[in-house]
Amino acid sequence: MKKFVKRGLLPMLAILAALPMSGQGTLEDFNRAFDAPKRFGAKNVYYSNVRPSWLKGKPAFWYVRETPQGRKYVIVDAKSKKRTDLFNHAKLAGALSSKTGNRVSPDSLYLQHLWTSTNADTINFNYSGKMWQFAEKNGKLTEKGVIPTRPEQPHWMVVDEEKGNGPVMSPDGTKEAFIKNDNVYVRDKATGKETALSNDGTLGNYYSSWIYWSPDSKKVAVNKIRPAEKRYVYYVESSPSDQDQPKLHKQEYAKPGDELRFKMPCIFNVETGAALIPNTELFDSQYDIYGPEWNSDSEAIVFDYNERGHKTYRVLEMSATDGTVRPLVEETHDKYVNYPRVFKHKMNDGKRMIWASERDNWNHLYMYDRNTGTPTYQITKGDWVVRDVVRVDEEKGKIYFSANGVNKDEDPYNIHFYSINIDGTGMTDLTPEKGYHSATFSPEMDYLVDVVSSPTQAPVASLRSGVDGKELMQIEKADISKLIENGWKAPEVFAAPGRDGKTMMWGLIERPSNFDPNKKYPVIEYIYQGPGDQYVPKTFYSCHYWMKPIAELGFIVVMVDGMSTSFRGRDFENVCYKNLKDAGIPDHIAWLKAAAEKYPEIDIDNVGIYGCSAGGQESTNAVLLYPDFYKAAYSACGCHDNRMDKIWWNELWMGYPVDKSYEECSNVANAHLLKRPLMLVVGEIDDNVDPASTMQVANALIKANKPFELVVIPGAHHTMGEAYGDHKRYDFFVKHLMGVEPPAWDKITY
Repeated sequence: MKKFVKRGLLPMLAILAALPMSGQGTLEDFNRAFDAPKRFGAKNVYYSNVRPSWLKGKPAFWYVRETPQGRKYVIVDAKSKKRTDLFNHAKLAGALSSKTGNRVSPDSLYLQHLWTSTNADTINFNYSGKMWQFAEKNGKLTEKGVIPTRPEQPHWMVVDEEKGNGPVMSPDGTKEAFIKNDNVYVRDKATGKETALSNDGTLGNYYSSWIYWSPDSKKVAVNKIRPAEKRYVYYVESSPSDQDQPKLHKQEYAKPGDELRFKMPCIFNVETGAALIPNTELFDSQYDIYGPEWNSDSEAIVFDYNERGHKTYRVLEMSATDGTVRPLVEETHDKYVNYPRVFKHKMNDGKRMIWASERDNWNHLYMYDRNTGTPTYQITKGDWVVRDVVRVDEEKGKIYFSANGVNKDEDPYNIHFYSINIDGTGMTDLTPEKGYHSATFSPEMDYLVDVVSSPTQAPVASLRSGVDGKELMQIEKADISKLIENGWKAPEVFAAPGRDGKTMMWGLIERPSNFDPNKKYPVIEYIYQGPGDQYVPKTFYSCHYWMKPIAELGFIVVMVDGMSTSFRGRDFENVCYKNLKDAGIPDHIAWLKAAAEKYPEIDIDNVGIYGCSAGGQESTNAVLLYPDFYKAAYSACGCHDNRMDKIWWNELWMGYPVDKSYEECSNVANAHLLKRPLMLVVGEIDDNVDPASTMQVANALIKANKPFELVVIPGAHHTMGEAYGDHKRYDFFVKHLMGVEPPAWDKITY
């Protein structure tokens, strides 16, 4: 008997160790996970989501109130601080019921594209496929016809060839300019006489149909374009809904290293026929040219030059007198100029320009002298980031803008709104409460509607003074009592040092609603990390879809912004340069280890990771390069090889020309390193990231004789996996992090 116990004890202990903790990964947990969006959805939050629409020329705005009884359209007078119904809901509901033949409730009016008259006594909106007008005074509802079908828009990857624009009228109305046989023509409106301004346009080097008249109607500016051969990707849609046979889709899709078109701004004198063709030395290595735009005196045009590889960005001015080109601004960096953040404002005096730059590590505003092309002074300054300029009000002498990182006693990503004098003095926080703010200003900038929230604080909307930010009226305070009744708990905002041991990384910790501090919980990291933005939510989410439902299975779910993300300064972001494989993961690991030191319920030896798109690339990368820490990965539609992905994303962060760093960052090249469970997911007609990126990783894994799972979603575009993928992801992590077999699908209540 004693011998039997010794032999049987270790296997029994191993079995017990593999079993999940009670209430983790069970059928009950799966049902709770799938039910989470319903229990914790936004419909359980009232008096939230205030989106004001200001009336033109009046200190008033309307918005939609989400009340326990239903939707209410209301209007607020900023001067009197009174709120009333925008219209008689019962009258409108009755009129719509009569006109449409359907019963319409006054509390469930969903009016699309609503806009009001200046006095707000008449509203126009779309409803039930038609356009309507409702006059409040007499209660008359008028049908304005069927909503016109919007023409199909080209895919966002399609580059406009600039050939489709029609004739462009001169400011004085006497002439029109147009393209004929790839050349620029003008037509006299009185006589109909046509005059060719160019004769060198060809099919392979043509003039754009985007033509710009000078304010004095004496000249036109137009780009001459030398096109490049385009790359296309092809997708097979296996199961189209309208036919039995598969469909082949073709899509324009430029990739890193591809040839790009060349644009050359030209100026034509309509009266003399003289043509000014510039020397291209200052813009000869183009990623793109933006513009041109005429100066108000008609003496020059201004255009932006974005250099291929993005290490130089210039604002250039071309003389309409002699065609010479000179720089007004030249921004350079040894890695990249973050051109999506470019902001410029030409001052009314024609002599100065406001320009945004990250030259001191932080995105700030500078005043430039246009005559010398040099900055005269820095308007904003400090270890914080200007996010967006709302308005430059030269009459008031003020700039209104948003920024993060100014307030050192709160989350550095929190956005506040400010005003500052154009000379750089008198900076005022117009949204002083702690939290993440969104603001909508009145047309005259006298008022703003401020909505503040955080992951742990439900939204509060206030009317504030546009002068000093003083609160004038609380508009709404969100009611989350129903969420609380349903068991909702806020995520935790957690900050800890990253890889350098000193720079704080900020993230979220989401626990299951039935959290028990005496249990150990496996960890799942949801990752979407990379330059160009920051991704951890800073506002209130009742149910963050990628975190809260999966936590209900019995996981602790986390998300963190590490180095190589944005809005913490250039040095913080530039870690990504030619190094997207870094993905901030060393910071994530340090942050997670700090969280585990503080919270014993975190099982730091049992961490999984998942994401989509860049997150798909990063989650696979995590298990390839950090297998000692990350034990399983689910990766959807990943841009696994930056040579295969879209040009604009990858050349900005990985540089041009394509070099060895692209291969070093490739999950295809590193696939042979796989030691952990991996599920690859892809939509078969993903029109964002070439599906071949995922299939090439699969091919490399097969060649390396590595086990993995591949899920292809028929008919899906860029996706985390849709409902099917959600379930596959839940099963995958329960199996590999909890060590148990998930419940049968037909037992789960969806």
